[in-house]
Formats: sequence, C-alpha cells, structure tokens
Amino acid sequence: GARTLAVDLSDPAEIDRLIQDVGEVDILVANAALPASGRLETFTMHEIDRALDVNLRAPIALAHALAPAMIARNNGHLLFMSSLSGKSATPGTAIYNATKFGLRGFATALRADLRPSGVGVSAIFPGFIRDAGMFAEAGVELPSGVGTASPKDVARATVQAIERNRAEIDVAPLPLRAGAAFSGLAPELSARVARKLGADGISEQMHAGQREKR
Repeated sequence: GARTLAVDLSDPAEIDRLIQDVGEVDILVANAALPASGRLETFTMHEIDRALDVNLRAPIALAHALAPAMIARNNGHLLFMSSLSGKSATPGTAIYNATKFGLRGFATALRADLRPSGVGVSAIFPGFIRDAGMFAEAGVELPSGVGTASPKDVARATVQAIERNRAEIDVAPLPLRAGAAFSGLAPELSARVARKLGADGISEQMHAGQREKR
C-alpha cells in the first residue's frame, strides 16, 4: 500500500504540491538534506539559499502544514533528522551547521509548544554514517579512533524516538557523543581539541567529496 512521490524540496511550490497530494499524515520524518559542506566563500548565494531551503525551510514548512490536523486529532509525530553538526560546530561546515543547529532549535521549541496536544516531536542527531548517505558517498577517510554508526542504527533510533516520544537521540559512538556534549559546554576548547584530532582534514575531504551535491 505504499506510494512514492518525487518532490524537489528546494521549490516551495513543490512542497505545497506534496502537502496536497499526501492528505492526512500520522508521522512526518523530515530526513532530506543537502551536504552544504565547504567554507562560506566557496558558496554562491544560490547554493546558500538552496541549502537553507532544503535543510531548514522544508522541514518547517511541512510541520506547519501537517501539525494542525495532528493537533485536532490529539495524535501524531513530527521527527526531524538533524546531525551532531547541530550540536557541535566544525571548520568548513558553517552553512551545514547553521541549518542543523536551526533544526534543533525549531524541534525543541515546537516540542514545548505541542506538549499539551498529544503530538510528539523528536530530533535525531547522527554522527558519521557508513554504508549509505552523504558521508559514505563522500569517500572520507576518518582518523584512527573516530568511529561510525550504521543506517540501521539511525532507523532504530527513529523508531524509538517515535514510539517513546523521545526529545533527542544521538546516533554515534560514545566518543563522538561525548565530544558533542563537551562542545556545548566549552565550544572554543572543544574546537582546539577537534583541530588536533584532524577536524580540518575531515572538512577538506568532505568539501571535495560533496562539492557537486550543493
């Protein structure tokens, strides 16, 4: 009974068409995103707008359209796929960080707003995901000791977040999760540690591997 609809989420008119086509929705999983890696000066304004539209505007627009019916039913769930880049800023990813930090703030505030309604809101924060997705396709070689998670790990976290109405779930090995938490407490010190651990090199590889996907 599944149905697939192809939509360009960088086009507001296409988002409106999607909303009209899908009808009543019980669960939104806003997972689509562009890598948006690279230093700010390497972007055109069109590329910046496209990243903001797909990574941030589209999830907000979908939630705005779908939430009222969920509230009326006192049932439903809105889930947003952020990233550990939404908790810890890294060199060479200012635009991507901006969209993922923004998505975290949106999900957190929306969860508070919808708490009395029975509608759940969650955010998932993956780290480096192997085997599929934007990181895997970039061909980046991580320094020794920097681990990855699998697409199945993300899927399990998504199901758990919806079933248990979890606010946030990180999907990464413990060192990366600890690093993201530390970054929130001491961002400048965390940035210095990250540079020593090879963050600049990772960012350069990500930019090279993802440049054509802007």
